[in-house]
Amino acid sequence: MPSHHTLVETETAVQGRLADAAINVPAMHAVSSIHRAANASRNHMTNTVLRPHDLSWTGFVVLWSVWIFDNPETREVADSAGISKATLSGVVKTLVGRGWLERTQSTTDKRFAHLSLTPAGQTLMDEVFPAFNAHEQRLVADLTPEELAVLTKALRKVVTTAESMSADGPRPESGVTHG
Repeated sequence: MPSHHTLVETETAVQGRLADAAINVPAMHAVSSIHRAANASRNHMTNTVLRPHDLSWTGFVVLWSVWIFDNPETREVADSAGISKATLSGVVKTLVGRGWLERTQSTTDKRFAHLSLTPAGQTLMDEVFPAFNAHEQRLVADLTPEELAVLTKALRKVVTTAESMSADGPRPESGVTHG
C-alpha cells in the first residue's frame, strides 16, 4: 500500500465518504489543495535545496526572516516564521551552534533579544536563497503569467481572511514569508 494517496485518490475517497453530508465541497477542495500544495512545495524545497546545507524548513524560515528584517526581536521572528517562541528557542540554539546566527539581549528590555546573521549566515543565505528561488520558479513554471497572478491574488485573500479570523484579531503587517 502506498505511503500517501494522490490528489485524485483522496478526492474520490472523500466523495464516497461524504456523499450524503451537507458540506461545501468546493471550499473543502480549495482548502485541502492549499494544504497539499504547501506540503508538496515544502517537502520539495527541503529535499532539494535545504537538506544539502543541513537546514530544516523551520531553520531556513528563521534565517530568512532575520535576513530580510535585519536584527528583529525574537518574538517578531517567531511570528514571521509561524512558530511558538519555545520552538524558536530551540531553532535559534541550533543555528547559533552552527555559526549562522547571533542572539543579542535587548539593551532596553532584558525580556527581549534580537537576532542577526553572522558573516557565515549571510554567506549561507546569499548562496541558498537564489537556489531556493530557482526551485520556486520551477514549481510554478507550468502556470501562465496570468494564472500565476490569479493564484497569488487568491492565496493572499485566503491568508488575509484567515488572519482576520484569528482569535487574536488581525496580525500587524510584518511582511510576506516563505513559510
